[in-house]
Amino acid sequence: MRRIGQTDVRVSELGFGGAPIGNLYRAITDGQARAAVDTAWEHGVRYFDTAPHYGLGLSERRLGAALAGRSRADFVLSTKVGRLLEDNPTPTGSDLPSGGFAVPDTVRRRLDFSAAGVCRSLRESLDRLAVDRIDIVLVHDPDDHLEMIVAETIPALQRLRDKGMVSAIGIGMNAWRPLLGLVDQAGVDVVMLAGRWTLVDRSGGPLLDACHRRGVSVLAAGPFNSGLLARSRPPDDATYDYADAPADVLARARALAAACRARGFELPHAALLFPLRHPAVASVVAGLRSAAEAEAAAVWAGAPLCDDVWEEL
Repeated sequence: MRRIGQTDVRVSELGFGGAPIGNLYRAITDGQARAAVDTAWEHGVRYFDTAPHYGLGLSERRLGAALAGRSRADFVLSTKVGRLLEDNPTPTGSDLPSGGFAVPDTVRRRLDFSAAGVCRSLRESLDRLAVDRIDIVLVHDPDDHLEMIVAETIPALQRLRDKGMVSAIGIGMNAWRPLLGLVDQAGVDVVMLAGRWTLVDRSGGPLLDACHRRGVSVLAAGPFNSGLLARSRPPDDATYDYADAPADVLARARALAAACRARGFELPHAALLFPLRHPAVASVVAGLRSAAEAEAAAVWAGAPLCDDVWEEL
């Protein structure tokens, strides 16, 4: 368990990323989603991350149902604000083409980073999760709204934190440079950085160094770079950053995979552990779709690699 910033929140080093149980790219059943959460829990995972965006609320509903009956003091939940869900007047049948989730598009997302939007989003997330509090609230992908989140969104979250309604606040993005500026301005406890502090993409290093100096924790999401590092040998059609992997990135991943095989372990094992080597990182958050994926991630997370391996990689 690692501490979030200067708060009392402590998260497990392996975090459960909830996008896949929201039917990211393809549908799974409620039972498969429940099995993924249950297996992660059995292996000691106590931090679970979700968002309204994931499956138009499906991830939150499934996660809440899977955690129901467990003591609320025994796990940490994070969700996100910035996208409100509202009735869709022109549904097409599926969110997959536009949103990436294999769910009916009877509701749609509307960006809203206002103080009122933050409060409404949290109320609705509490209802979907069927819990009485959210531990960590993250502003979700505010790439084109940076001035507003500094002026209005984060102050609204700070007020909720001061009232004890949430325990930690932060921002989640794929790009590290905007986060670096926001860490200086926004007074957050934590940032979530997706895909920019991984075995193959270490571009987010300056952000992590700055967070470490300022006592801001990092949640390192997307350790497999949307699939590139998820297999022992990256295939020709491997994806990176949600698109086809460029030739040079694929070649680098394969070189890393060969180095891992020569040492007797698998590329995903190293990919999962790598983010935790930076002292700013509190948890590596991996999207887990099934019981098998949850078990494999937990086994890797519990099997450290020696320093000379890391020097080689």
